[in-house]
Amino acid sequence: MNKAGFTEKFADKNAIPVKIADKIIDTIINEIKESLIQRKRVEIRGFGSFSVKEYKTYTGRNPKTGDKIEVQKKLVPQFKISKIYKNDLIK
Repeated sequence: MNKAGFTEKFADKNAIPVKIADKIIDTIINEIKESLIQRKRVEIRGFGSFSVKEYKTYTGRNPKTGDKIEVQKKLVPQFKISKIYKNDLIK
């Protein structure tokens, strides 16, 4: 499902216009994004949590040539699904 499909479904279930549903969803996504930019963890109980993991600089290898290369530090966004949803998916 893409964002447009999700927005339509959200609008139908809540009996609101699609434009309003789209604004609500955009607001939620933007708030999560802004929190992650500030490296804050976002937890939506019963759904999951968003966080940012920092990987430090390390020496790696080029798989083709075997040469050593310096891999710069990086930030990677992560999502961990709640146990409730995880158990439902396993069933």
